[in-house]
Amino acid sequence: MTGLTDEQKAEYFRRSYTAVDGLWFMKVEEKLGFDEALRLDEAVWKVLPKIQARALKGMMHLEGGLEGLEQALCARLDLEGFDYEIEPHSEGFAVIVKRCPWHDLMVKSGRGNLSEKVSDLICKVENSVWASEFAGGVGREIGFDREERICRGEGRCVLRFCRRET
Repeated sequence: MTGLTDEQKAEYFRRSYTAVDGLWFMKVEEKLGFDEALRLDEAVWKVLPKIQARALKGMMHLEGGLEGLEQALCARLDLEGFDYEIEPHSEGFAVIVKRCPWHDLMVKSGRGNLSEKVSDLICKVENSVWASEFAGGVGREIGFDREERICRGEGRCVLRFCRRET
């Protein structure tokens, strides 16, 4: 037995997860440059959120739709160390992010100037994939939009998820 609490184990894996993401990116960047590393990172983040969403959906016994998405996103944001609030609205909900651990890591590593460029692509892709994994079936989509972003100096991120009939 490790003698570690469940909370310590979770923190160990959270730190490992964030470290490997950053190290992977920096090593690819060393070999291929920033733009190519970001392009490859986008490809990774088109797949990883599918795995995460499906795992939480199964573990938490969630249905599709906005309610399931909200519950899964809250779990994900808690696990990753975000400071956020959920704000319901008539067509869905908004996630108000007050502190983003990914942005904090970029600032801490001296790469805060790149945070907006990374967010432009990765946050958009990641949250869009989460929304699509909880879409309610044929002809029903969950839309995702961003209104404010910490990485642009706006003090918070506003992530909107809403029902879209197609």
